[in-house]
Amino acid sequence: MSLTTRRITRTAAIAVVAALALAACGTTGPAATSASDGDLSMWGLSNAPMQDIMADSITAWNADNPDGTIGIDFFANDAYKTKVRTAIGAGAGPTFIYGWGGGILKSYVDADEVLDLTPYLTENPAMSERYIQSVAQNGVIDGKTYALPNNYTQPVLLYFNKEVFDQVGAEAPKTWDELLALIPVFTEAGIAPLSLGGQSKWPNLMWLAYLVDRIGGPDVFQAILDGKADAWSDPAVIEALTKIQQLVDAGGFIDGFSSIAADTNADQALLYTGRAAMMLHGAWVYSSIKADAGDFTSSGKLGYVPFPAVEGGIGDSANVTGNPSNFWSVSSKATPEQQKIAVDYLANGMLNEKYVDELVAAGAVPVVTGIENKLAASDDADFLTTVYSMTANAPHFQLSWDQALSPAQADAMLTNLDLIFLGQQTPQEFADIMNGTFGQ
Repeated sequence: MSLTTRRITRTAAIAVVAALALAACGTTGPAATSASDGDLSMWGLSNAPMQDIMADSITAWNADNPDGTIGIDFFANDAYKTKVRTAIGAGAGPTFIYGWGGGILKSYVDADEVLDLTPYLTENPAMSERYIQSVAQNGVIDGKTYALPNNYTQPVLLYFNKEVFDQVGAEAPKTWDELLALIPVFTEAGIAPLSLGGQSKWPNLMWLAYLVDRIGGPDVFQAILDGKADAWSDPAVIEALTKIQQLVDAGGFIDGFSSIAADTNADQALLYTGRAAMMLHGAWVYSSIKADAGDFTSSGKLGYVPFPAVEGGIGDSANVTGNPSNFWSVSSKATPEQQKIAVDYLANGMLNEKYVDELVAAGAVPVVTGIENKLAASDDADFLTTVYSMTANAPHFQLSWDQALSPAQADAMLTNLDLIFLGQQTPQEFADIMNGTFGQ
């Protein structure tokens, strides 16, 4: 699940915009709350399985630490984006700041909003050594650690409904051409080829990120990150955008995809109810589907494969994009005592054995080392070992673009990519607009 945020100035106008945005997301406050009163504040996302796992962790912590309790509130993904950007911009963010690393984290660092955790890790090396290091590096900015992983690795996969595939006699696509060939097959059977939560915009990004990687390799996006002039005009970007519009025009996505919200899991329901055959999404949705439709996962009806290779592309088909993990940062505006308690929780309350066991039981791969046996013994062993292998063996794991980019660029990219999916902008227009965002 992606986060786009930027530093907001403290003005009444922005407060009004934030309130309207929250209302549009269907909530003006927490989607669910647990232990909301505490000496420290923590905001998380109201998605399965992490809401219950985090709540359990905080309940246990508070019971053992009555003099340093944590209050945790949960928000829907899109509502959280608006709330946290407004709060941090106003100097009123939570003690624990939930994020994804990358450009958003850097914006917090540049604004001196988050605590440098490096001295604490130096004093307690075991605190950082437990993590898969390729994942932990996403919390490092300019050689210093400002965020620590708090849950599980989340590469993006192509999910498919095995039952409807069997119904039409199809196999999971391994190439882009095979994916395109499936569109008329499922359309004629009255099944939408692909589900997409287009209203939320960030699900659109997974298609662009993978296509650019498969066509041009990771250097294309790296040039964008480096601010290379006209990097958005790279032929791989233009071709990827063109392929997306061809997929839309061919009827690849379910009718009305632009009005489907990912926050409600409506896109996932289309897959497991058989109304859609496939869905490109992160590893996080396995746990959600398991929670909402356990029979679908336990019966082996849910399939998953890597994103298809693109013929003629130079990108390695083993590359992955997605979120290496989610992270906790500690607010630099918290008091020294609050910061001390927060770091103590990160060291001892988070990702302990009970926390890890709950993640595995929920169908997630914790970002800690030495858990291979736990994964193999799980009821979800096939999925968990697949995700672990994808992460461990990927030549390149690209953080979701809307997290890797600066907040202003990420906002512009999602807005304009939405227009690409709606057929209201050409690939070259997209590139020209995005080239103009360098330095923002």
